[in-house]
Amino acid sequence: MNSIEYKEFYDKVGKINGWDFSNVKCISEGVKWDFYNEVSKTCEKSDILLDIGTGGGEAILSIAASALLLVGIDQSAGMIDTARKNSADIANVRFLQMDAENLNFPKEFFNVISSRHSCFSAKEIAKVLVKGGIFLTQQVSENDKLNIKEAFERGQALSTKKDSLKTQCITDLNEAGFNDIQSFEFNATEYYQTPADLVFLLKHTPIIPDFGQKQMDFEKLQQFILDNQTPKGIRTNAERFMIIARK
Repeated sequence: MNSIEYKEFYDKVGKINGWDFSNVKCISEGVKWDFYNEVSKTCEKSDILLDIGTGGGEAILSIAASALLLVGIDQSAGMIDTARKNSADIANVRFLQMDAENLNFPKEFFNVISSRHSCFSAKEIAKVLVKGGIFLTQQVSENDKLNIKEAFERGQALSTKKDSLKTQCITDLNEAGFNDIQSFEFNATEYYQTPADLVFLLKHTPIIPDFGQKQMDFEKLQQFILDNQTPKGIRTNAERFMIIARK
């Protein structure tokens, strides 16, 4: 999936349901943190928070009471439309369509910046973050959903060396002038409760590019379910890393 195809896919998902997976039934074991809980703990009541790649705003809206003003940006018009609908009754949240590579805000405007599962520019973040401000990001690691990608013989970052994304993020933050950079990771086990829950995930994420459009996809899915069905559900993994950096 190239950048244009990903943008079209992402915008389509945004118009349908934002980035809302709350109805997907999945049991997770081994998750070490909740990212937006970590963001919330970092914020003071007087802070201004920027959330990059905010999707339909579902996550940032859950911590709206944590800061004075929360601003969510996303490159997708569909996602921002959904986010604005979701936030109609919340006064201290604003959503803007904006590219993370060109943050059109005053210099040193934000106290805290977050980015979950979204691309970011370390130099742009450094530009709009106050001195002493904190940046937090959670990203999907290369071996996430590994058994699914191996079963389909294709998938997001399947051939990418493990930890290469984390290493690049840390390098970029160092070069942008951040210090006190800390990284954390986990590899949790997930159990999707029904085939429908797994299908929803695959249709609404880029884990398997063009899922359902190739002739053998559903045959491969049926075999994957047979091979990975357990009493707890259909087993796969969620691998994540988090970086917290101070400017």
